[in-house]
This record gives sequence, structure tokens and C-alpha cells, in this order.
Amino acid sequence: MSNGVAESETTGTVQSVDRALSILENLARHGEAGVTDLARDLGVHKSTAFRLVATLETHGLVEQTEDRGKYRLGVGLLRLAGATTARLDVVQEARPVCRKLAADTGETVNIAVLADRAALYLDQVAGSSALQPHNWVGQHIPLHATANGKVLMSGLGADELDDLLGSLQAYTDMTITKKGQLRAEVDGVRRDGYAVAVDELEVGLTAVAAPIRNAHGDVIASMSVSGPTFRLHDEAVASATELLVEAATEVSHRLGWGHR
Repeated sequence: MSNGVAESETTGTVQSVDRALSILENLARHGEAGVTDLARDLGVHKSTAFRLVATLETHGLVEQTEDRGKYRLGVGLLRLAGATTARLDVVQEARPVCRKLAADTGETVNIAVLADRAALYLDQVAGSSALQPHNWVGQHIPLHATANGKVLMSGLGADELDDLLGSLQAYTDMTITKKGQLRAEVDGVRRDGYAVAVDELEVGLTAVAAPIRNAHGDVIASMSVSGPTFRLHDEAVASATELLVEAATEVSHRLGWGHR
């Protein structure tokens, strides 16, 4: 094989890797996209984009959404990110339960874990009422401004919580920015078994979250139902909370917590 042929093959391989990484970055940026959109973004033929996406899907790095023909980041990225087996177990055990909860509530359901002093969103299922929901998967979201974050903080001891809390940035007028108020809110989550955030991260966004526990009873993840505030009014939140707590408890049982 001549040097020219070898260099040509190497160049082609590097170009394919570069394009594959561009696809992952695109999905991380936009949440989901179809092959046509990805091809246009890369400046390649649709068949080339499809081959790249198919390869990424084989390795679990991307997956098709419920809206077939569109793709989003896959849970295989968690393995590359050094995710523990426990996190992968949570996603696998929670997914069918999340799908049912999303169908029952019509709203978006998310799974999040504590990572890098933030809530890392691992999985998402959109309900029938969620029109083009924002894809939170793979994103780090502030703990103090989200229902998932409050649930994750409820699993920490007082010293751990103190170490975790830095300055509390205001995202809206409703964001909790005083540590004493936040601690009281976290105490309420421990007492009630769920957390609510109304317009705290984004104006017009309401979420309720409940803990997922491992066999030892530790809070290892959070499950949430979220949607527009106008739709998740008090009565709807109460109804969603009841279904959510049951769903999170079901996942906890699947992970070995408690007894049926």
C-alpha cells in the first residue's frame, strides 16, 4: 500500500470521526434532530449522515425518539462519561415506569442524579401534552432552582449540604436565593416525600419531583413531572404528585428498596 493511499484512508477516517462528533454536539445543542437536519448541518449527503447516525446508534451513543426518524443522545454516553453501573440501572429500571407516568400525566418525565454540584439529567420521556419539549438529557441543572435538585439535596446530611451550597443564583424572581429558606425547603421535601418548583428556573415552568432510593434507602436519583405552569395548576400538580410518588416508589422497589 502506498503512502498516498494510506494517507487518504487516514484522512477519510479522521473526517468520519469529526463528523460523528459534530452529530453528537448538534444533538447536545438542540436536543433532537432528524437525519435530513443533521446532513444539512454537516454539509453532507443524507445517506452519509444516516450511516454515521446508524453507527452511533449501534454503540448506544444516539437513540431514536418516540417520534421515529428523529434522534437524541443515548445512554451509551453515560458509560463514556464514567457513569456508575448504579446510574445505568436507574435508567433501565425507570424507563418503562417513566413511559407510563408520561402517558398518565401527559407531561414530560425526567430522571436526574447528583453530579458536579448540580442535577445531571439522565433520561427523559415526553407526554402527549408536551409539544417539542426541551431535551434536558446530559445537561447539568442548578440544584436550588429545580424540584429534582431539592429532592437530590434531601438525601444529603447537613454537612454535605453546607459544603454543596455556594452562592445561589437567581434565575427568576421566584428562585430561592437564601440558604436558610432553601434548607427549610429541603427539610420539607424530607417530610413530605416530594418537591415542587414553580417558575423558579424558568418563568412558566412548573415541576414536581420525588426520590428514587436504592436497596439501602439512600436517595440516588430523582424523578420529575414538568410542564407549563398554566397547565400544571394546583389541582393538576396534586394529581401529578400522587402518580409521581407511586412511580418513584415503584422504581425504588425495582432497585431493591423496601418490601412489597
